[in-house]
Amino acid sequence: MKDHSQEIKATDPDDDQPSPTFYHGTKADLKTGELIEPGFRSNFGKRKKAAFVYLTATLDAATWGAELALGEGRGRIYIVEPTGPYEDDPNLTDKKFPGNPTKSYRTRSPLRVTGEVADWQGHPPEQLQAMKDRLEELKRQGIEAIED
Repeated sequence: MKDHSQEIKATDPDDDQPSPTFYHGTKADLKTGELIEPGFRSNFGKRKKAAFVYLTATLDAATWGAELALGEGRGRIYIVEPTGPYEDDPNLTDKKFPGNPTKSYRTRSPLRVTGEVADWQGHPPEQLQAMKDRLEELKRQGIEAIED
């Protein structure tokens, strides 16, 4: 697993390199400064307690998270800051998208909410339904979508 802890630059005021913007898609209603932590029931798979929290550097991947998350209310996309090291998300990078073009990561450390993307565009209804159908088919086949 590649550890990206050295890539986290947001907390280093002396570094002139821009830090990546990270996002987290969910249905949870959160406020700036709150933490998103592992240990809660996952939105996917068997809904067991999540050992990781997930983040991405693309709005498209965060949009999927917001649209597919379980729960009541509308999907939300938060701008987040990792508080510790993170790694490539093997659920996507190793199995579906080698090289991590979705820029999807996971961490055992909390994510700090630093803002919210208020005006984001969801996927077309037919594309969203096709994804939900695919996830339901995987569930029927007993294929666990989340690898802890």
